[in-house]
Amino acid sequence: MQSKAILGHEDVTRILAAARAEALKNNWPVGIAVVDDGGHLLAYERLDGAAASTAYIAPGKARTSALGRKESKVFEDMVNNGRTAFLSGGIMTCLEGAVPLVFEGQVIGAIGVSGVKASEDAQIARAGAAALA
Repeated sequence: MQSKAILGHEDVTRILAAARAEALKNNWPVGIAVVDDGGHLLAYERLDGAAASTAYIAPGKARTSALGRKESKVFEDMVNNGRTAFLSGGIMTCLEGAVPLVFEGQVIGAIGVSGVKASEDAQIARAGAAALA
């Protein structure tokens, strides 16, 4: 039998706080989602001024990163480079802005951000992920 680490409430709270701090420092109105390794939503926070659509896009990006075990940008690049059939699966949001959460070499979840430029979303997500270390 194998064992695996899971995200606890305190972990998720710390990840969200770090991502929120990065967003607020830059005055970026975003939605921030944290999911477990199966892509299931553990927490979502929408900062003041963030578009309502972030409530769908941020968790979708996070789910993509968790299930794919890579940054969501990898999948966006695949689609942009012609692998459009990848979109037919229906469970992936192939947009930059999510990173996996890794603990002891295992992906235990992901954080996804939506609301500003894709590279800025990713910057916020990385700041949140860094809080896990």
